[in-house]
Amino acid sequence: MIDPRLQTLRVLHELGTVTATAEALHLTPSTVSQQLRQLSARLGLGLLEPAGRNVRLTPAALALVEHADALFLRWEEARADLAEYADGVAGRLRITGVATAITAVIAPAAARLREELPRLTVEIGEDPDENRFELLLSGRADLAVVIPTPDGPPHDDARFVQRPVLAEPQDLLVPAGHRFARCARQGVGLAEAGGESWIRAGDPADQHQLLLTACARAGFTPRVRHHAVDWYAVAALVAHGFGIALVPRLAPVPERYPVVRVPLRGEPLPVRRFVAAVRRGTEEQPPIARAMAALCAAAGDREVQGV
Repeated sequence: MIDPRLQTLRVLHELGTVTATAEALHLTPSTVSQQLRQLSARLGLGLLEPAGRNVRLTPAALALVEHADALFLRWEEARADLAEYADGVAGRLRITGVATAITAVIAPAAARLREELPRLTVEIGEDPDENRFELLLSGRADLAVVIPTPDGPPHDDARFVQRPVLAEPQDLLVPAGHRFARCARQGVGLAEAGGESWIRAGDPADQHQLLLTACARAGFTPRVRHHAVDWYAVAALVAHGFGIALVPRLAPVPERYPVVRVPLRGEPLPVRRFVAAVRRGTEEQPPIARAMAALCAAAGDREVQGV
């Protein structure tokens, strides 16, 4: 019911280029350009201006984006109110999240929803090459479970509601013959590992930043020699003596490699935090509200089990 060209303008404001906007909205670049020209003509205002080989939004367009954000918020709230008149919860719910979030909370939550709401179809995707907030903004996802990063939307971003879901401790992964392997029960302090060689493990967008921050608080800069994203590859590098790694408690470590997971103790204690995010205004819509409750329940089960 809201002019879809406003959504195109919002996404362009977020992504910065016509090409990226077209990809996010599954349109062609020419269609995006045409929509924005039509919108500009209807308003009698210039919305775009050249910026090198790209374009940028004019001050009028930036003001329009603010109004569009408010309109979409009100529309999501209206949908939530109208959904209360529906007979039960039905439709499709699209959830995106990092791999360990799928393992820890998304899959259990979706299974619970499947039992409680048989008319609701839940679609789950890891989407490793996508910006999950962009998936939310463009409507390609309804709920995202993410790990906040410095370059992500701030907690008070007016477009999203972000709620903490789970705090995941970090462990050290060391070779079976390493001096820390004897401390698998009592744990070690991170500062004790200052002289070690390190493997950059997992997604560099969040996991490596966590390592750098934690080591800085412990008083040293990690000497990173190798890197791998896949946890099996990380375990193989550790097992063969190429370094130690910081690994999330939920990360799978294959038993075939002679490695030992050693808990960290004392301060600083690095923790990876999962946040559930939705478009602001959708949080009271029955499918999304029920999904958020199911995620929190699944996270609570994990915490009881001592994640």
